[in-house]
Amino acid sequence: MNQLTAITQGAHHVGLTVPNLDEALAFFLNTLNFTRVGEKPEYPAVFVTDGVTMITLWQVYDPATAVSFDRRNVVGLHHLALAVPSSAALQQLHTKLSTDSTVTVEFAPELLGQGPTEHMMVHIPGGIRVEFIASAPR
Repeated sequence: MNQLTAITQGAHHVGLTVPNLDEALAFFLNTLNFTRVGEKPEYPAVFVTDGVTMITLWQVYDPATAVSFDRRNVVGLHHLALAVPSSAALQQLHTKLSTDSTVTVEFAPELLGQGPTEHMMVHIPGGIRVEFIASAPR
């Protein structure tokens, strides 16, 4: 079988525009234990990582006039999916996020399709949809 080699090699980073940079940054640093790796105060933007994926958080120009993303009617990022190491870690994260007043849980951990992979979906500060996925052990 002849396989083509993709030109790209995974995501370098994902950029998210947020209505409140401080709230979004606190979520990634304090809730998900990401590390701050840089910033551009004049932009303003902050760069965070979990050691695998880097995320750039940009402050929207005017939060009062910004338009929230509507996944059914607007072209753009539907959601960000982040891997967690296990089903137990996914359950622990769900418990933590369920008590976080800045997060809305869209659905609790459940099987993805017929499983055995599990996932859940939340809306983080600023309303961005984030999916957390625990792949089944191989």
